[in-house]
Amino acid sequence: MNIIRYLDANGHCHYASEQADGQSLRIEGDIYGDFTVTNEHADVVQILAPIQPTQILCIGLNYRLHAEETGAKLPERPILFVKGINALQHPGQPILLPRHLRSDEVDYECELAVVIGKACKNVSPEHALEYVLGYTCANDVSARDHQIKLGGGQWCRGKFFDTFAPLGPRLVTPAGIPNPNALRIRTELNGETVQDSNTNDMAFDVPALISYLSGSTTLLPGTVILTGTPSGVGIARKPEPRWLKPGDVVTIEIEKIGRLTNPVAEE
Repeated sequence: MNIIRYLDANGHCHYASEQADGQSLRIEGDIYGDFTVTNEHADVVQILAPIQPTQILCIGLNYRLHAEETGAKLPERPILFVKGINALQHPGQPILLPRHLRSDEVDYECELAVVIGKACKNVSPEHALEYVLGYTCANDVSARDHQIKLGGGQWCRGKFFDTFAPLGPRLVTPAGIPNPNALRIRTELNGETVQDSNTNDMAFDVPALISYLSGSTTLLPGTVILTGTPSGVGIARKPEPRWLKPGDVVTIEIEKIGRLTNPVAEE
């Protein structure tokens, strides 16, 4: 099932199920529990990020070729950092380049996002996918100057700015993606392909990540896990880095999920 979250003409937020004929039918009930797809056509005025996260957990250096392009050694365990829920941005809405706490080195990162559907703790890799509500596209927007030089030795400052976590446009349930580690994943910047890889290049696959993150830790429904980015990021471009600038348009595309597009503007 493909699920969207949207605003109707009255500004009310709903979920809907996308149908094969292009129509969307409104969902009633708890998206994390019992819900029903109604026969009522969705009055979609604006597509929102497919969920409102309870937390955003992110994995660094999880693609082999990305680690290679940055000269980093593959980690022995997943590298965890976090984004605040303030960083959420909706499809079509702008990524804002920080200007009060200024950054001139803002980068794109296409990522597969995993949404947890029911609370889990100490789950084994063999059972990890049973706790997944679905998958969506993410852009782990990163201010590299604050991440590397100005962040006090940790990554979160450069990852935490408003609008730095676009998600969408839809949530695809596990029935539509039985293997999340066999998906083509791409980034287009102003129509030019700058990242083009496959989620099979992950050093730690999705079940391993869920198992690790749930170790002695409860992952609540609505937890979003960003699973790392492949090679081709702006900081690694040759002969010089390629930073986002006002007027740019960034599109993240993941096989079986679709395209997440956001323009770039100044704060």
